[in-house]
Amino acid sequence: MEGLNVVEIIGYGASVMVAISLMMKDIIWLRWLNFVGCTLFVIYGVQIEAWPVAGMNAFVAGINIFHLIKIYRTSKSDSLAEASA
Repeated sequence: MEGLNVVEIIGYGASVMVAISLMMKDIIWLRWLNFVGCTLFVIYGVQIEAWPVAGMNAFVAGINIFHLIKIYRTSKSDSLAEASA
């Protein structure tokens, strides 16, 4: 029986990260863990030349980053508004 190679480990790691992210109640943790999982899936997809896997996960990773930036900007502006009140 052959051992796991690095590409398979990346694929399994990606699956685990996405699964764990979907169990999060905190949206920030969900977005960060999902981003990590998607990034690992992009690496996995490129390594096995599965371009739909790489492309779709790159797109989802971008959505996660977009929402994280939005969340952090909103929380920063809210804390600035509270400080000036």
